[in-house]
Amino acid sequence: MTGYELRKSALVSAATAAKREIQYPHKPDGKPKYSSEIFGENVFTLKTMAKALPKPIFASFLKQRRGRQNLDKTTADSIAHAVRVWAMDRGATHYTHWFQPQTGTTAEKHDAFLSLVSNFTPGGEEVTPIDQFSGSQLLQSEPDASSFPSGGMRSTFEARGYTIWDTSSSMFVQTGPNGTAILYIPSVYISYNGDALDEKTVLLRSNDVLSRAATELVNLLEPESHVSHVYTTLGTEQEFFMVDRTMYALRPDLKITGRTLVGQLPPRHQQLEDHYFGRIPSRVMSAISELELECLRLGIPIKTRHNEVAPGQFEVAPIFEEASVAVDHNLLTMDILHKVAHRHNLRVLFHEKPFKGINGSGKHCNWAIATDRGENLLDPTVRPETNFRFIVFLLAVLRALQEHAALLRVAISSSSNEHRLGAQEAPPGIISAFLGDQLNEVLNAIEEDRPIKNFSVPQFQSIKVGGTVLDVKVSALPHIARDLTDRNRTSPFAFTGNKFEFRAVGSKQSPSFPVTVLNCAVTAAIREITAELRAQIGSKQRASDEDKLTVIRKYIKLTKNVRFEGDNYSEAWVKEAERRGLPNIKSAPEAFTYLIKEKHVNMLTKETAIFTEGELRSRYHILNERYAKDIIIEAETLKAIVGQQILPAAFEYRKTLAESAASLKSVGVEAAPEIDTLKELSPLVACLQAEYRKLLAAVDACIDHHSDDSNAHAMAAYTDVVPLIASVREAADALEVAVADKFWPLPKYTELLLTI
Repeated sequence: MTGYELRKSALVSAATAAKREIQYPHKPDGKPKYSSEIFGENVFTLKTMAKALPKPIFASFLKQRRGRQNLDKTTADSIAHAVRVWAMDRGATHYTHWFQPQTGTTAEKHDAFLSLVSNFTPGGEEVTPIDQFSGSQLLQSEPDASSFPSGGMRSTFEARGYTIWDTSSSMFVQTGPNGTAILYIPSVYISYNGDALDEKTVLLRSNDVLSRAATELVNLLEPESHVSHVYTTLGTEQEFFMVDRTMYALRPDLKITGRTLVGQLPPRHQQLEDHYFGRIPSRVMSAISELELECLRLGIPIKTRHNEVAPGQFEVAPIFEEASVAVDHNLLTMDILHKVAHRHNLRVLFHEKPFKGINGSGKHCNWAIATDRGENLLDPTVRPETNFRFIVFLLAVLRALQEHAALLRVAISSSSNEHRLGAQEAPPGIISAFLGDQLNEVLNAIEEDRPIKNFSVPQFQSIKVGGTVLDVKVSALPHIARDLTDRNRTSPFAFTGNKFEFRAVGSKQSPSFPVTVLNCAVTAAIREITAELRAQIGSKQRASDEDKLTVIRKYIKLTKNVRFEGDNYSEAWVKEAERRGLPNIKSAPEAFTYLIKEKHVNMLTKETAIFTEGELRSRYHILNERYAKDIIIEAETLKAIVGQQILPAAFEYRKTLAESAASLKSVGVEAAPEIDTLKELSPLVACLQAEYRKLLAAVDACIDHHSDDSNAHAMAAYTDVVPLIASVREAADALEVAVADKFWPLPKYTELLLTI
């Protein structure tokens, strides 16, 4: 079949395929179960563990979980036995240590519970099958450390690595093949020498150091609070596209790179602004509903679902959780979305920019700090101007941005997120903070030692439609509370009521590294402010309000340059940011260099000690290598599409036009339209072929790039290959308009975006 015939067949398949239906769980009396009754049923929670273990064993585990003692063999064996029985009762035949290598996704190796016990008798060996799972098997496993990204920390002949159970994250069961299930053990991943090779180890370390620093500062500000632990909370808004799986199968660029490398926008896309919050297509709604059911069973609190701005684009968002658990749940959600989409003959796309010309996807990370007493340290309360604890922690976050904005830019940098950042749809690469009118007024008033405007009294706005010129016969609508500040969707780091929204994180990346870097930067700022406050207190018993205000005023002045309330997309802001001395990092390879600058290295390896210098250097190499490989893969894929599909299709169409013109002339019929079309087409074909040849040479040169400097390789890919990928695309897209539809070999944007 030709490409055109395959496209039409895919359209028919999408329109006529049977719709998948699942049965929502019901109670014995036939009534549907409440969500709360399903929530966490496939999770080995602390409550479940407490029921399954003797009290002394469970108490011992809780002490280990709080860091007060090591996990002894008796406790580990008891937990392993309990979780095996629990999991096998739910159909589990295998277990896996589930971890997060530096690939942006998760990894797992399945081992069976089945074991064989040999008994030697005079008649020979007798083998008895048993189901077995020991404490040592629970605690750790051994994947091949040389087969994952390690940035040179592990060689092929140094293959030993370990996955170790993360006791802070509950084990769970997921459905496997043929009615079976698999026990998942959330784990960290380290090398034989104890170096972190994953995303989770450093996140857990950063949580610990931030907790210690924040606890010290809270108790210094308010000695009567008796806070013993502080933790970060996280809520990840996950954006994604969904396309028909048959159409997806006909697009090698989507399959290999995650984005379209060629393609023209359809006449109608997002310009009518009617997709955002519109009706979710029935097939997508069915898939998301199934996702939500599976997430409920796994204790993932999905709260929101809706259409996003672009056609075919959607979002799901959870209730906030402790940060490391929230990261686990986000990666699980992405994995489940892949599986569920497949069952509905759909394909989910997490690439930040799968379609040129319409909005891309992000993963907005809503981040806050809370105490073990349930208090949000970023809650301004009714009168933020007198809530010195809130002001101090707010300033700590601003100080972190001011000092380490470049590091946050590193944490969000990738070849895919580059297409989104600063593209009038996502925050730019200049990291600044939006606070809103109220908080800016509070900080300005404190700095200037003057009365504050009356922002603290809640403002209400009555909405009454009846009696106006727009009378729709509604007497009155209820009073609503209006937020004290508006929202700034152009800000990369916006305060949104009682949390910061880190909007620049890419949709397909793990949130671990961005949150780790944020935690580290805030920890360093908290320690700096704590030292200032102690110096201000001197020999006094406790900090007075004036002591607190003195430190607060100092940091209000220091951090003023990182606060920006305007349009982050404007050219005026670029110039203003330069005047303020804020870094404007325009590419991922440039961003990566900041990871090894002395200021940031000292903060990450000495001040907070989250990374060793070897781990940091390793990550630097991994980021650069991944960038260069991504670009080369895109270029190689584009080479194949253009050389093997688009140019041959254009040649075939040209041949058809030429033969048609010749046939018409042979019978004395005017062939001017065909000849004019041929004349218009030929330069476009020649242009594409010329750009294609340039790309061939650039890719070969980039592949042959020999340098020990991984950043030089990444920069070569950025400067030499990326522009040619764009120019080849531009030429191919011009040709798409000129070539008759029946000759075009690939599904077009209309077919990809509008067949769900």
